[in-house]
Amino acid sequence: MNIRSVLPPDAIPSIDEPRFGHEYLGEGDEDVIVVESSPPRAYPVRILNFHEIVNDEVNGEPVAITWCPLCGSGVVYERQLDGRVLTFGVSGKLADDDLVMYDRETGSEWKQSLGECIDGPLEGAVLEVRPASMITWDQFRDRYPAGIVLQPDYTDSEAASDDDEPAPVDYSMEPYNAYFESDGFGLASHRGEDGARTWDREDIEPKTVVLGISRGGEAIGFPQPQVEASEGTVTATVGGERVVVISVNGGIHAFEDPGFSLEVIDGEVQGDGTRWDPVTGASVDDRRLKRIGGRRLFAFTWQDDHGPDAFFLTDE
Repeated sequence: MNIRSVLPPDAIPSIDEPRFGHEYLGEGDEDVIVVESSPPRAYPVRILNFHEIVNDEVNGEPVAITWCPLCGSGVVYERQLDGRVLTFGVSGKLADDDLVMYDRETGSEWKQSLGECIDGPLEGAVLEVRPASMITWDQFRDRYPAGIVLQPDYTDSEAASDDDEPAPVDYSMEPYNAYFESDGFGLASHRGEDGARTWDREDIEPKTVVLGISRGGEAIGFPQPQVEASEGTVTATVGGERVVVISVNGGIHAFEDPGFSLEVIDGEVQGDGTRWDPVTGASVDDRRLKRIGGRRLFAFTWQDDHGPDAFFLTDE
């Protein structure tokens, strides 16, 4: 694991007192991370690009919404560990181009894509992944009309009046758009520097979107194109547990295997005599699939964490 310091600690400020409302400052096709709660909450990638971590409480439970732009890695973690609630900040370090978080209670450092403590008093501890999804803002507003969305932490209209206040964030900027659209990956590619990383496989592109599932000591990454090539659904066993992964209408979602077959027909998920919404897991007859915790991230990061063989691949 290659760990290096890139910025001072907290140069990218986490959001520790999140505010929510119903208005969104971005476009309808932009991604949000969704945590189902009462009401459901959306965390826009547009905002996370500037903060990377939101320390929040959902239905009274402490959670961390985490996002590494270089790795396309969106993961929601439980913040309670062995009876202690942790609060996370951005360390300014990268581990294999992935965000290194630190907790303010012990100073321990954590690799974001793994949720594992890699240095400090809690070394070796692993955070529990909380079920979440990544969908567009339009999908969120359509599926969750009562849902609320994270509001900007600082805006131009709240510009600082003295030196003690943080500088305002211009959320209209899109600092990673060129990176997301390029073939290169990692910090050097983002910065246009020498030493960009190389990729030596042809079956998956390095920035292919993967939904990674870890169960019972086993980890399998499901590349979105591979799920689409399997007619939109894949049923697999991960660590002894049966899961179903669905990719339709641009999204990828994972649920516990309901015990009956699901298939995508004309853009709809059908099974057991009814239709199912892959965004919410709900059926038209008021049943619901149980979403499981997963990691949405780029293929190169999943391979960094778990090796080149930890992917579901369809037979050619």
